[in-house]
Amino acid sequence: MSGAEVRWEHFRHGADIGVRGLGRTREQAFEQAALALAAVVAEPARIREAESVELSCAAPDAELLLVDFLNALIYQMATRRLLFGRVEVHMQQTADALRLEARAWGEAVDVARHEPAVEVKGATLTALAVAPDAGGGWLAQCVVDV
Repeated sequence: MSGAEVRWEHFRHGADIGVRGLGRTREQAFEQAALALAAVVAEPARIREAESVELSCAAPDAELLLVDFLNALIYQMATRRLLFGRVEVHMQQTADALRLEARAWGEAVDVARHEPAVEVKGATLTALAVAPDAGGGWLAQCVVDV
């Protein structure tokens, strides 16, 4: 597992944008997918950690949990006018669901400094995958509607 990368990236999908997180663990892959989501709007390195938001989600499987998690972040971005530059995820399997607790750090949108590119409307089931990757780590991806 030491060879697994921890990073995020985008991939093309028609008029929308694919977000992909790669990590040594499933949690890291989710964290990186969240940064890929943030990077659709603004460069994550420009986002200060001025405040934090706690998120909690549950779903019957990891794929649906990823969509729920990203949509929870999108909701916070839209309603609080925040951008997130760091995310920490913890997961726990229960008898009936996979549960996620997360904290996201960020700040209010500053148009001059962040130069927001687009508004993300929602995470979709398109190209949805949460799975071990060939490098011994994890991949978490889906397409987001912009």
